[in-house]
Amino acid sequence: QVQLVDSGGGSVQAGGSLRLSCAASGRAFNSLGMGWFRQAPGKERESVAAISRSGGSTYYADSVKGRFTISRDNAKNTVYLQMNSLKSEDTAVYYCAASTAIALRVAASWYDFWGQGTQVTVSS
Repeated sequence: QVQLVDSGGGSVQAGGSLRLSCAASGRAFNSLGMGWFRQAPGKERESVAAISRSGGSTYYADSVKGRFTISRDNAKNTVYLQMNSLKSEDTAVYYCAASTAIALRVAASWYDFWGQGTQVTVSS
C-alpha cells in the first residue's frame, strides 16, 4: 500500500506561482510512476502532468505546457508540481497519484494510489 500526502495549494492571483508537493510512503518511491491530476467543479478529472520512475520522461497536458513543471526527488520520496503563470482556468483540486506500471502512464485508470487533494484557486 502506498500513502500519498499532497500539499502546497492555496489562493493566488492570475500570473502568480505555486509549488505543490506530494510525499509518498509505503513502497520504494523509485518503483512508482507519478502523476498530477486536477478536477474543477462540474468537470471531469484530467491529467496535468506525469513523470517516470527515474524522472527521465515527462508528460504535460497541452493546457499547461510551458507553465508547469513536474519533478521528483527520489531521495526524499517526493514529487513536485511547479506552477507558474497561473490562470483562472487552473482553479481546481489537484491530486497526486502513483502508478505501479513500468512505462510512463497518463490516464487515471493506470494510477493505483491517490492523495487527498489540495485546492488551488486562481483569481483574475
